[in-house]
Amino acid sequence: MGLGSDMYRQQILDHYKNPRNYGELEDPDFTHVGENPSCGDTIRVDVALDDGGETIDTVRFSGDGCAISMASASMLSERLEGMTIEELHALETDDITEMLGVEISPMRVKCAVLGRQVTQDGAKIHRGELDPDRIEE
Repeated sequence: MGLGSDMYRQQILDHYKNPRNYGELEDPDFTHVGENPSCGDTIRVDVALDDGGETIDTVRFSGDGCAISMASASMLSERLEGMTIEELHALETDDITEMLGVEISPMRVKCAVLGRQVTQDGAKIHRGELDPDRIEE
């Protein structure tokens, strides 16, 4: 463990204690809630798109969960603004773990990617690409 990981740990704690973009949007283009049953985390993501409907304008998240899931959702909310829906769908687990900057144990990966998964699922439902009744945990 080098000095770098301490800095990232501090960043995760900071995002956990002072989450960015925490709250709800009054009139989002889409809202989605997802949970990680193994840890009990629940995250709601509200997204407002730009006028063209292709670019993420504003993101708010709310919910309750462990430090990793909340910090990841907070960091992700900052990164998503200005991203296109296509770019959102291209985000992979490695992108999230790199963003967090610390080694995530296999048990915690679901916590780390929950915000991404909820946002991706919400976007797919919004576009009619996913039936909300058929989401697999």
